[in-house]
Formats: sequence, structure tokens, C-alpha cells
Amino acid sequence: MLSQGECYKSSVTSFCNSFTSPPTVRIIHSGHACNVEEERHTERVYTIREGETLELTCLVTGHPRPQIRWTKTAGSVSDRFQDSSVFNETLHIAKIQRTQGGRYYCKAENGLGSPAIKSIRVDVYYLDDPVVTVHQSIGEAKEQFYYERTVFLRCVANSNPPVRYSWHRGREVLTQGSDKGVEIYEPFFTQGETKILKLKNLRPQDYANYSCIASVRNVCGIPDRSVIFRLTNKTASPSIKLLVEDPIVVNPGQTVSLVCITTGGEPPPILTWVSSNDSLPQRSVVKGGTLTLPAITSDEAGVYSCVASNNVGNPAKKSTTIVVRALKKGRFWITPDPYHNDDHIQIGREVKISCQVEATPPEELTFSWLKNGRALRSSERMVITQTDPDISPGTTNLDIIDLKFTDFGTYTCVAALKGGGIPEISIDVNISSTTVPPNLTVPRGKSPLVAREGDTVELECLVSGKPKPIILWSRADKEAPMPDGSMQMESYDGVLRIVNVSREMTGSYRCQTSQYNGFNVKPREAIVELIVQYPPTVEPVFMEMRQGLGRPVVMTCRVLRAHPSRVLRFEWLLSNRLLHAGAFDTQRDETEYTIRSLNRDGWGEYTCNVINEAGAGKCTFQVTGKAYPPEFYYDTYNPLWQNRPRVYGFKLQWTQMNPNAVDRIVAYRLGIRQQHNALDGTINKGELMTHNLTELIKPESYEVRLTPITRFGEGDSAIRIVTYSGNHSTCIELEPICMFTQDKNDDFDWTRHSAATRDTKYTPNTGPSGDHSGSKQGFYMYIETSRPRKEGDQARLISPFFNVAPKNPYGITNPPAYCFGFFYHMYGKHIGTLNAFLKQKGQTASEGLVWSLSGNQGDRWKQAKVSIHPTSSFQVVLQGIRGPGIEGDIAIDDITLEEGECRDPPKRIFAFLHSRRSSFTIYPAIVGRVFWSHPAYFRKDMGYTCDSTESLTVIFICG
Repeated sequence: MLSQGECYKSSVTSFCNSFTSPPTVRIIHSGHACNVEEERHTERVYTIREGETLELTCLVTGHPRPQIRWTKTAGSVSDRFQDSSVFNETLHIAKIQRTQGGRYYCKAENGLGSPAIKSIRVDVYYLDDPVVTVHQSIGEAKEQFYYERTVFLRCVANSNPPVRYSWHRGREVLTQGSDKGVEIYEPFFTQGETKILKLKNLRPQDYANYSCIASVRNVCGIPDRSVIFRLTNKTASPSIKLLVEDPIVVNPGQTVSLVCITTGGEPPPILTWVSSNDSLPQRSVVKGGTLTLPAITSDEAGVYSCVASNNVGNPAKKSTTIVVRALKKGRFWITPDPYHNDDHIQIGREVKISCQVEATPPEELTFSWLKNGRALRSSERMVITQTDPDISPGTTNLDIIDLKFTDFGTYTCVAALKGGGIPEISIDVNISSTTVPPNLTVPRGKSPLVAREGDTVELECLVSGKPKPIILWSRADKEAPMPDGSMQMESYDGVLRIVNVSREMTGSYRCQTSQYNGFNVKPREAIVELIVQYPPTVEPVFMEMRQGLGRPVVMTCRVLRAHPSRVLRFEWLLSNRLLHAGAFDTQRDETEYTIRSLNRDGWGEYTCNVINEAGAGKCTFQVTGKAYPPEFYYDTYNPLWQNRPRVYGFKLQWTQMNPNAVDRIVAYRLGIRQQHNALDGTINKGELMTHNLTELIKPESYEVRLTPITRFGEGDSAIRIVTYSGNHSTCIELEPICMFTQDKNDDFDWTRHSAATRDTKYTPNTGPSGDHSGSKQGFYMYIETSRPRKEGDQARLISPFFNVAPKNPYGITNPPAYCFGFFYHMYGKHIGTLNAFLKQKGQTASEGLVWSLSGNQGDRWKQAKVSIHPTSSFQVVLQGIRGPGIEGDIAIDDITLEEGECRDPPKRIFAFLHSRRSSFTIYPAIVGRVFWSHPAYFRKDMGYTCDSTESLTVIFICG
């Protein structure tokens, strides 16, 4: 954190009154890349090997600072991009997979103009192991007494880019036409890349080892992959046998073992098990060809298949079905006399009792009937039928013809599975003179039912009849769901209970009898109306209103909807103090409160309560004089460097968001200490302000907090992090090389190296032994002039664009000055030329040469500084030209750009003693710059005076 900073008008540089700019964007990469290339100058393609790390950075300009968002093209479910967008500058995907390839978009927007969008296509390269499959064809040749046997070997490998195949027999390379008994298919859809090997009329020499080699030509460093298949006269497709019955019927809890054995196939087939339930049960155990299912459950029933594959012919597959025996809960219903249109049970009429049970397997299901606990057999008047074809399976009916008084009683339907092992299910049905069909009514006062939002309500339908049926609840609007999300809910007592009722649940609800566990008659139904009252819904729910003292403030609270719709009254409060209340005007849908002239006591939280019978809706307004946060100007190149060792400066630039919304900003606090210096005049919207941060020590990171101050006090702060590299050099240490780029139109590239990693055994008499600070671990850039470089070849580094802000809106009349500096090392007898150019945006003329040096300059680093005066956004270009031989490596380090004219470096003064009579005094003001050949004659803390007794000549050489 900075301990102190100043920002007042005298130290603030103002630029044009509208210093905002729409976003621009470009994409750079810093992860593992095989290649990044341009296609048709409109699309960038980034190729990367599967499993490597993808890292793309979105570099943006624009003010206010644009918001950055990474998105990906729509694809299949497996191609989803982390389920969401990425909202930061860097997109990082570790161990990228093939499904993650596609087009990635970087979108930057700051509300000015159209969003800036750049895209890059990511192509993930991979090569899987090839697989050889063998197919045989046996056919009888016409008019011949022998069989032709032809074998096809097909090689397939998943890859990107497309794979190329080659075939070998033993050590022999097979090509089309090299062997009359061999034919290699080159289908057009494989783009001429071979993959099918046909062996016609098998010969003894055809029985051999065949290898298929898949290659992507070492793209991305992906090595070739191969597979070997041994073809013999015993090669055959697999055959298997299941040593189990089909189907297998078991009781739940039993352990089931399925055994599969191979009966043929060369090479020996591999056995696997699959299930119709998508995957094998979690507790299943596979050992060889045996699948064991311990303590099987009903959910694990299904079809299980044994699959054998040896890549010869088609895989062999055998299946069996496992049936788990079970009985599920049954249902019953009573049908009154079907021949008379009457819903009541009457003596002398017919009655049918139906009983239904779900069973697995259904063919094992058996029914029996009891009357009052005693077995009942079918007779002329008591007719028992099993599985009525006109209704659902698993159903038994008992028809009582000519009902008599003695037939009243309890009838029991008993369902069982043959063979036992599963408990029986019994269902009791009472037939008596009190058995009556159901009836539904809504209790008095229960419809319409009025409730308040959040209450617990009970919708009720009274049901009568014996036996009592289940009640089904649904919405009268058939498309509307019930409170639990389903379309229908069951109730055994006729009551539908809804917890935390909401306004969306208002409407008509239908209660209806079910035919099961009751009478098989036309369903009875009733309607219950539910009305949910809720407090007014208002806007805004919360609004911050910033305003200066003495200005008016108008707050409006608007009603969107309410139930009941008649709003009774409103009240305005400041904190808990009532300001104004009254009846709500039914002709309007809003209420308004005005502060004619805001004073200090008027700052705070205002609440408007709009009230109806169900409660109050609340609008909240936070009235404050707090200033909006400043917005840092990120288009300033970061960082701006100074030439003092380990001490750097940074030009902090910002604009003020909505400065006129509150009182005049009188000061800014920078860091943690209040600045008491006043700002003269007002700050205009978009006005660019500048403050130079100095004495920043590298490699520290600094959090800069900037806070505007008005009469209200402190406003909202903005925070920016200023970070420097921890290495010796300012810029070359970092990738990607200070955001400089290699010129695509030059002859070769600059190379980033350190003395610790550079191999100089071929050219030992050229290039530096360390970076400009002397560190062998520090990095620098150099041109490698060894072969294949030739004389005159050039390598160029181009900087990013630097912005030049006009000091008035009518253009630049006095171009600003910048000091461009760098260290250079030009040692070797074949040194060529190092040039620096200024390249300005929008200028039709070519680059302007601003600095040039040729020839051997000795084995030492030197510094170059040149003042430039651009009139528009500009770039600087460093060009290295190869000399006549290989001992011509030119190196550069620590490229700097500072605002203002270049200042001369400190002069070095050399003094030499000679035997001449002289008298003078050297004062301490010069002492720090004097290098003495005889230090014993000089004390640094005082002047030195020569008198007539001493002979001394001082010669000053300023360098």
C-alpha cells in the first residue's frame, strides 16, 4: 500500500473533456501451442496437443475499463464450455481434451459503441492407437471345384489431423501393385490415405504378421502409432456359449451367476458383459466369463449379454433375461348392476367385484377368493373369472348374480405366485346394505377460500360413501401444475394441504373420486376456488440517489400489482421517522415525495410503504452525497519505467464517474492518508487526471486506492494493482517479450535467452556473457547470426500501440515528447546494424529512423536514449541486420519508454595529477562526480586546496 500521495489541481493534467473510448481487443497465447497461424487474414487457428495447457489472454483497450467475457460456440452436450462463460482476461484450460476444441470468442464492452469481439479457433491434435479388424469372405467360384477365400484387414485410428496409414508384412512394405495377391484400398472419402488391405486367394506366404502404422507426420510432435495382427490358417471369428437358461427366474435376495465360455476364435476372444440397464449393477462381480449378481433386487432385473471380440469378423453376442419375481400392491373396485342404469347396490341385482395385482412374471400369478374367511368356489351364482381380457392383465372378477341378503359380507381377494417364496397379497371388500356409491361436496365457507401469501391453507372436499374412495386433486386449468410440481395429487381424507402458499397458486382446484378402492361408477367431482392475497409489488425495491447539498430530490414509488388491488394508504419515512402519510390516490399507480433543497440532515435511507389489506410493499431510497468512484485509465502502458536501479515510477491516470451528480470534488485521497490540498475548479465528466507515482521499489506489488472527497466526506474508492517483475530487467524478463511482437514480414526472429541457457560454443567471440546488469540468469533478446542466416537478413521487433492523448479537443498543436531507451550489446567482428524506427498510426509515410549504430562496439552493454515526438498513436520498431559473418550477434535489454524529453546522463569527471605549480580548491558540490587517480590526496567530506608548496595540474574530462 502506498503510504502517501498527492492529487490536487496543480499536479493534475487535464486532457479533452470527453476522454472515453470504445473497446478494442486482440488475443494472444501463452500456453503450449504447436502453431498459431492466420487463415485468409480473417481467422486465427491455434493448434494444441491433447493434454497440454491452453492459455489465451484477451488484451483490451478502452475507457471506462471494458468488461471481458470468453464464450464458446454452441455444440453438443459433451462439448459444453465449463457450463458458463469466463469473465476475466485469461482463459485457462489445463489438460485440454479433444471435445474442447472449437471457436472461442473474447468479447469486450464498456457501453460505448458496439462491443469489440475477436475469435480464435482452437484445434486439438491427437492420435489414438490404431485398431485392425479382419473380415473374411468365402464364396463358390462359378464352374470351379474350389473355394476362394479372401481376407480384408481394416485399420482405423481416431486422429486430428487426418491420419495416414501404411501396411507392412513382416519387414516388407506393402504398396498398391507391389504384390499381385495384395490390393490396398484408397477410398476417395479418406482423401487418398490407405486403410484397407485386401488379400485375394490366400497363399501360404499370406500367413504372416501384418503391422499397420498410423501417422500424422509428427504434427505437434505426435509420434506414429502401430498395431500388429498375426494372420494364420486358424484365424477365425469368435463363438461363445451361455451355460444358463433363458429366462432365469429368481426370487429377490438370491445370488445369480451367469457363465459364458468361448467355443472358438483365433486369436482368443476377450469376453465382456453388458446390461440393458445401461450399466452393470454396482455390486456385480466379473471374473473371466462369469458374472455374479449378489442379493439381486427387482431393479436389477433385465437383459444381460456376453460379448466376445477378437477383431475378426463381427463380435459374438449371447443374451439371457433375468426375471426377479415380485407381487405389487393391488387395487379393487365395485361395479353395480351393469345391465341397469343404477349406481346403487340392490337386492336381486348383479354386483361385480374386481381385483387387480401387478406380478412378475405375470404368468405365475394365481388368484383365490374367500367369503368371511372361508374359501369360495365358482358356481352358477358366484362366477369367478381369472384375467378378464377386456380389462388390465392380472385381474380377477367375482360376479354375484341375483344378490341376496345372505350374500352380504367380507370378500377377500388373495394373489400369489406359483412356487411360493413371495408373500401373498390379500384385499378385503365389504358388501352390505350400507355399501353406497361415493358423493362429493364442498363444505360451506370453504369456497372461495381466501388466504394471504405465506400462509398454510387446506382445500377440503367432503366425501361420503362406502367404501371410501381416494380423492384426486388437480388444477381446473389442465395445463397448470399442482403446488408440488405434479399434475395430480392424491388425498385419502379429501383434504389438500398447501404450505407457504404463493400468489401463483391462485385459481380453481378440482377434487375427483378415483374408481380404484371404490365404486366403478362415473367419477364425482367438485371445484374449490383459492384466492391468495399479497401486499403490493412496487418498484424500485432499492435505489441509490446521489445528490449535492441544496439540490432537489424527487423519489417515486410505483405500484405494479397487488391483491386486493385496492391500495389503502401510503407512508414515507426517513430512518424510522414518519415524514408524510395519506390515502393512496386510486387514479394513480404511484406516490411521490420531494425534498426541495437537500441539507445534511436529509442524507439517509428513505422508505415508502404502500399498504393494502394483505400487508405493505416497500420502496427504499438511499439518498447520499457520496461521490462515485473514479475510473482508472487502463490504456496507459503499464508500467512506465525509470532508469534508476530497482526504482520505478508509474503514471496513474483516471477519470471521475459522474462528477456533477454530487457536490464538487475537493480532493482525492491516494493510499491511506488524507490529502488536505484543495482542487481548484470543477472536474468535468471524462476529464483525464494524472498523478505520477514515484519511488516504487521493484519487485514489490502496490495496491493503489483512490478515493474522491466532497463536503459529504469520502466517496467510493477505486483500487488498482501495480505489479513489477522480480527479476533484474524491466521488461525482457516477462513473456510475451514486453508485449512486443515479431514482425511477420522480416527474414528471421529475435531470440529470447539468458547467458545461463545460451550455447556459445559455436560463436564464442560474440554476444553478451550476461544481461545488462551482469546476471547470467537474466533474460535479453538477441539475433542469432549463425547459418542459415546470410548478410543483410533482418529481424524486427514491433511494440504495441502507445496512445497519445491530445491536450485539447481540436488536435495536437504541440506534440508531446517521449524518451525511448534501451541497452544494447554489439560485440563481434561481424556486427551489422541496429536501427530504431518510429511508426505512427494513420501516417502514409514509412517508418522514420530515429537511431542507428553499426559495427563492433566492444564486449560491454551500452545505453541508447532518443527523444521522439509522435503526433498520433505510435509504435517503436527495433531492427537488427546481420553482418558479413557469424560473429555478429546483436543483443538488446531493458526497453524503456518515459514521458518527456530524454535527460542527459550524469557527467563523469576524471582528474589527473601533474607536476605543475598551481593553487585552487575543489568543493564538495563536485566531489561525488570526481574519480581520482590518487585517492589518498582526497577526502570526500571536505574541499581540497592546493597551495604554492604543492605542484598539481587537474584536467577535467566530462563524459
